[in-house]
Amino acid sequence: MRILLSIKPEFAAKILAGDKRFEFRKSAFANVSASCIVIYATKPVGKLVGEFDVEKVYVDAPEKIWDRTKKFAGIAKERYDEYYSGRSKAVAIAVGEVRKYKVPLDLASIGERIVPPQSFRYLPSDDLSAEKQLVLV
Repeated sequence: MRILLSIKPEFAAKILAGDKRFEFRKSAFANVSASCIVIYATKPVGKLVGEFDVEKVYVDAPEKIWDRTKKFAGIAKERYDEYYSGRSKAVAIAVGEVRKYKVPLDLASIGERIVPPQSFRYLPSDDLSAEKQLVLV
């Protein structure tokens, strides 16, 4: 199972460059069998820019997650604290193998009724055809 994840362009770029090895969320996915994240870089990019394998998902108190991930968080501690302000749970998705698309794709390439997800959306594994996956760098 794949998940379409909306990620700010600055963080999408850091993931694709290998500088950010954790993607932070406020809630975990209900479907734990998700093995691949398709990156939708939000506006002004507004494109599918790549994907990565889910290595592991960590769920714990924000301070414990920070201690585990800070070396490759790709985000300043102040911004991290602001994101999780007032929350007792943090989620960190460990980024596995990263595949950058040679040419960013429009959302329509995975279905005409697909809209940018507020946070994430489950995708059937066939939403990105083998032909489209060959556009990797």
